[in-house]
Amino acid sequence: MPVKNRFAELLPEITEWRQDFHAHPEILFETHRTAARVADLLDQFGCDEVVTGIGRTGVVGVIRGKRDTSGKVIGLRADMDALPIEETTGLDYASKTPGAMHACGHDGHTAMLLGAAKYLAETRNFDGTVVVIFQPAEEGGGGGREMCADGMMDRWGIQEVYGMHNWPGRPLGSFAIRPGAFFAATDNFEITIEGRGGHAAKPHDTIDSTVVASHVVLALQTIASRNVDPVHQIVVSVTSFETSSKAFNVIAQRVHLKGTVRTLDNGVRALAEKRLHKLVEATAEAHGAVATINYMKGYPVMINHEEQTEFAAEVARKVSGACDEAPLIMGGEDFAYMLEERPGAYILVGNGDTAMVHHPAYNFSDEAIPAGCSWWAEIVETRMPAA
Repeated sequence: MPVKNRFAELLPEITEWRQDFHAHPEILFETHRTAARVADLLDQFGCDEVVTGIGRTGVVGVIRGKRDTSGKVIGLRADMDALPIEETTGLDYASKTPGAMHACGHDGHTAMLLGAAKYLAETRNFDGTVVVIFQPAEEGGGGGREMCADGMMDRWGIQEVYGMHNWPGRPLGSFAIRPGAFFAATDNFEITIEGRGGHAAKPHDTIDSTVVASHVVLALQTIASRNVDPVHQIVVSVTSFETSSKAFNVIAQRVHLKGTVRTLDNGVRALAEKRLHKLVEATAEAHGAVATINYMKGYPVMINHEEQTEFAAEVARKVSGACDEAPLIMGGEDFAYMLEERPGAYILVGNGDTAMVHHPAYNFSDEAIPAGCSWWAEIVETRMPAA
């Protein structure tokens, strides 16, 4: 793999950073230790500017090239937060924090971007400015949105922004990307069905909220099967069904449902929300029950910009010799907020044959570090050549 030789030399050091982050996972915006370590390392690298507290606990480092005649500014983003999962890997550097784990590889993303930052601060072989972005709270907290809301893009004049995610099952260090919609919008919902509880032996005296809720669950499946054009991707999943009674002989007064809607098109997203309200309310009314709905908009669709995607793929081919077309992914990614503010692209780097992300046995593959670091560094040096 034609990665930059410097990253092969730095691999033991970057691996040490990664494994330290892995051992000390922090959730959502509580990335205080991680952010402090990142900021300290950026200072050690000699970054021209290091700023903490962006988007609550985000960190930004600024590195100026040997020349700055182009006026170009590129942002590179990594996420820092972990997940509320109990780790089962048994690694020597396994999580020391009960109930928290780097189960998505954000420890690897942070370490790879630090490696790229160290190299870029050493060489400065580019004409322009690179802004390295270390973001908290990707896993449901919207840290990317918060950093943008803090004025990050305008404050540093970022013109393009690039991100990366490791992907288990892809060959180690290989790349995949696609233009346009890539990761799904992630909306959630809560539904309460209020009936009339009573004795299980006298169902005719009740409005059985369990039966009504069961009809609701089935009705919601028709959004995908009968309301949305089959050429569009959509997932509607009811993930929790909880009654107000646990007794064998009681018909529950109410049922509480939770679930998620995933879409890759804003029109489909709007249709799904509208149909969910209509189906739930009409089904409840037909049975004499009352439905209360809380529909919560999550991350938007993450959309790669076409020109930047082709450029990112070209760089990936330089690093690894090839870049595949990535599949559509129904998971969410809050890099979407940054791509709404600036053109850019998001790429997958292979993690090899490992457990899937969000699994308690997952671990980031340190062997992928040179490829990831090389891609980020090459993005800068190719987009903003020094000569």
